[in-house]
Amino acid sequence: MESFLFALNATLPIILTVAVGYLLKRVGWITPALAKACNKLVFHLFLPVMLFLNVYKIRDLGSVSWGYMAYALLGILALFALSLPVVLLITPHKARRGAVWQASFRSNFALIGIPLAQSLCGEEGVTMASLLSAATVPLLNVLAVICLSIFREGGERPSVKSILLGVLKNPLIQSIAAGIAVLGIRAVFVEVGIEFRLSHVAPIYTTMGYLAGLATPLALISLGAQFEFSAIASLRKEILTGTLMRTLVSPLLGLGIAFLLFRDRFDGAHFASLVAVFATPVSVSSAPMAQELGSDAALAGQLVVWTTLASALSIFFASFFLSLGGVFG
Repeated sequence: MESFLFALNATLPIILTVAVGYLLKRVGWITPALAKACNKLVFHLFLPVMLFLNVYKIRDLGSVSWGYMAYALLGILALFALSLPVVLLITPHKARRGAVWQASFRSNFALIGIPLAQSLCGEEGVTMASLLSAATVPLLNVLAVICLSIFREGGERPSVKSILLGVLKNPLIQSIAAGIAVLGIRAVFVEVGIEFRLSHVAPIYTTMGYLAGLATPLALISLGAQFEFSAIASLRKEILTGTLMRTLVSPLLGLGIAFLLFRDRFDGAHFASLVAVFATPVSVSSAPMAQELGSDAALAGQLVVWTTLASALSIFFASFFLSLGGVFG
């Protein structure tokens, strides 16, 4: 019951904020043009700042478990590869394929991952999830750019060069790279005894915190403002497939294989972070990214909502069965 209540507490605010955006649209306070403009701000400014700070706040890279890190990354890559044939089978629409493919492997680690790991395994879970985020968040964003670029609406199939340029130009990737670079500089400062930190420049650091704090609520409000119940019927097959891939297939494979093969090597903190990688809903940033890269933004928004609803169950059952298996507690 505790895991179920946590899942509700983690996902219900997302749904309620989306509902606020939908109501604001209904009363005429947010127009479609304004919602798209908000998505652009989220994608190009607020989310990059949030991701930069998430990386910068990682405290210690020295306790990385490389085998565990490799398992999480290979699991994401496996889901990325395995979901492609499914996507090709379920819809002939190019732009929809990118949105469903993205939802199949891209978790909401940046928003739900660390608090979920803390709930399941305390401070050890927070440390492990923070370390894992430095590797998984960049990979998830790179793969998202690739899948959305391949199935971009209109135009010719992109070349490898254009996809790589798209990855390098992506503001989310750039912000994570900048965060890793600053993290490296901080490590050098520690070694040579320099006390200066970015957080010591209070006006700049506080302003960055304000901007980062806007990313999630504004993304969710603009998502709600673009949400259409009338679109569910025409997108039913894609919504169902993406939701099942994200909240059923992903946790079964990612957590099931880890439990069967690596139960003796991974501890509770490891599994808490894996729940965050494989059982959480699709990332909130997937909707603004889909809009910017020419994918089906309406479907991407639907998948954020429906995977968030379904993830209350996926998080609960993943935590419950792992507890029964002696992983937690």
